[in-house]
Amino acid sequence: MFIRAYLRASTKEQDAKRAKSELIAFADDHGHKIAAFYVENESGATLVHPKLMQLIEDAHKGDVILVEQIDRLARLNQADWDTLKRMLSEKKLSIVSKELPTSSMALQPESSTEFMSSVLQAINSMMLDMLAAIARKDYEDRRNRQMQGIARAKAKGKYSGRRKDTEKRKIIASLLKSGHSYSDIQKMAKCSRHLIADVAKKIPKLITTH
Repeated sequence: MFIRAYLRASTKEQDAKRAKSELIAFADDHGHKIAAFYVENESGATLVHPKLMQLIEDAHKGDVILVEQIDRLARLNQADWDTLKRMLSEKKLSIVSKELPTSSMALQPESSTEFMSSVLQAINSMMLDMLAAIARKDYEDRRNRQMQGIARAKAKGKYSGRRKDTEKRKIIASLLKSGHSYSDIQKMAKCSRHLIADVAKKIPKLITTH
C-alpha cells in the first residue's frame, strides 16, 4: 500500500507542515509508513493546488491520500469538488482522514466481503461530501463575517485596506527587472503570481517571462 500525505496551509505565513508528525503517528498506529509528502501553501477555496495536482499525477491506482482534515484537501464549491472527486475516482484513490473514522478502513488488510467493502465505500463517500460541504460553509461564513466587518469599518471611516508589504514588493520588482520568470520569483520571494503581476504593472515598459 502506497500512502501519500497531503499537507496544506492557506497562507505563506502559516506552517503547512504543522500536522506532519501527527500524520506519521497516525499511519504508524495502523501499521503503515508514509511514502511521500506533498506540502503547499495555497487557498483551499480554489482547485489550483500545484502539489495536490502533482500528487494525483504521481499516484498509482489504489494509492491512499492521507490528510489531517478534509478541509486541508479543499474548501471547494460543489462544481470544483465534483471535479476533484472525479480526478480521484479515475485512479481509484482513497482519502483517509483522522476526522473521518470510516476512511481508515482503507488502511486495513483486505478482509471484508465485497458487499461490506461496497457499503463502507458508500458511507465514506457520503461522509466526505458532508465534511466538504461543512468546510466550504465554514469558509464562506468567515468570509461573510470579514466583509461585514470591513463594511462597518468603512462606514465609520476606519478602514484603510490591507497593508502592502513594501519590502517584499521591492524584492519582487528587483527580480522582475533582473529578468526572472514569475515561477522563479514565486519560489524565491514566496509570493503569489497575483502579487507579482500587481508589482509588474507598476514597472513601466517591463518585459518578463511568465
